[in-house]
Amino acid sequence: MHGGYGFGDMNADGSRILEFADGLNLVICNTFFMKHESKLVTYIAGSAKSTVDYNMVRQGDKVKVRNVKVIPNEECVPKRKLLVMDMRFNTTKRGHKKFEPRVHVWKLKEEQTCEEYKSMVRYKVEEEEWKHLDVYEHWHKMKKIMMETAQHICGMSEGPCRHKETCWWNEDVAEAARKKKIKDRK
Repeated sequence: MHGGYGFGDMNADGSRILEFADGLNLVICNTFFMKHESKLVTYIAGSAKSTVDYNMVRQGDKVKVRNVKVIPNEECVPKRKLLVMDMRFNTTKRGHKKFEPRVHVWKLKEEQTCEEYKSMVRYKVEEEEWKHLDVYEHWHKMKKIMMETAQHICGMSEGPCRHKETCWWNEDVAEAARKKKIKDRK
């Protein structure tokens, strides 16, 4: 949480910052490197010098802090010095997502498919026993009926799209392309 290389004496505000860092499992990066006074002080007002700006990172994150310093001759706002931190993020490479089959719910836009789906859901709901079920069980039973019916009526995807540039192509797009081609010929 604190590296021990701070500037000046700790006051009540310094104690609060330490409690804050400890409570959120943060590391105060400014205090982990031994530096000259000019690279520690972030606030100068006359003869008063203090460190009032801190860079903190969560302890255990995949971050490697290489350096934290004050740029002595750069004033970002009056009486304040610019505080910078060099850090490196360790990222992990994500593997390919495992394919999960999906229901072709877009087929429910077709009127005939939609009517078939509605009638089958109604039939299954009427067959089920709904008495003595709490809301949670009622919801799960209804969800199961709707999902199974959608899988049966609409079908499931069989595998990932092999050609991403043609995945969007369907009968509606083909019809629009045909009409445009005919229009262009005229």
